[in-house]
Amino acid sequence: MAYKRAVAPKQLPQGDTLTAAMVGIGVGFAAPGAKQPNIEDTLLAASIEGMQNDDLRVLSALSTWLGVHHQRVNADRLIRIVRERKEQRVLAYWSAVAHWLRHDRRLSKMADIAPKRRVHLLRVGSEFQLKRRGEDPRFIGSMLVVPQGVLRDREADVLSPPELASRHRSYYQRVQMGPSYRADLWALLEAEPSLSPTELARLGYGSFATAWQAKRDFETLHRGVRM
Repeated sequence: MAYKRAVAPKQLPQGDTLTAAMVGIGVGFAAPGAKQPNIEDTLLAASIEGMQNDDLRVLSALSTWLGVHHQRVNADRLIRIVRERKEQRVLAYWSAVAHWLRHDRRLSKMADIAPKRRVHLLRVGSEFQLKRRGEDPRFIGSMLVVPQGVLRDREADVLSPPELASRHRSYYQRVQMGPSYRADLWALLEAEPSLSPTELARLGYGSFATAWQAKRDFETLHRGVRM
C-alpha cells in the first residue's frame, strides 16, 4: 500500500496519558513521564484540555512551556494540526499565542484563525477578575481575555532548554538541526535504526522523501558508504 502522509495524530493523549506526555516534554507535574512523547501532539492536547475542559493547571503549564520553548516547536506541523480543529476556544487560545509570541514570525500564521469575537478564558466571573486585577500582559490585545494571575507563570515549572535537551531526543535534535521533521525522524532512527522510510515517515509525520533522505544519511554516518 502506498504511503499517504497524515500530519494530524489519530488520537491525542487525554487524562493521565496527557499528564505523562506533558511531564515527558518537561512540565514539572508530580507524575511519571512518558518516554519521548511527540511535542506538537502534546501541545495541542494540552490546549484542548485547558480551553475545552477548563483545566487552568494544564493551560498554565502549557503557556509557560511555550514562553520558554517556542523556538523549538515545529511551527509548520503545529499550525497544520491546529487549523484542523473546530473548537472556537482552542482556536482563540492559539491565535492569542501567535499574538503574544509575534516576534517568532513562524507562528504568525495562526493569528488569522481567531474567532470573530474575543473569548473569555473564565466562563464565570471574568469581568470581576478583570476589574480587580486587569489582564494577563501576555494576552493583552489578543482574542483571548485572560485576567492577571489566573494562569500561573513560573519558568521553574518547566525544564530549561539544556535540561529538556538532555532528556528528550527530538528536542535535542531540534536544537542541533532546527525544529524540523528531519530532526524528529533522526531521533526516531536513533531509537530504532531498523525503521523503514515508510514506517519512519508515519511515526514522525514527515513526507516519504524527507524520511528516505534521513534514513539514507543516518546509515551513511553509522554504517559507512559502500564505494
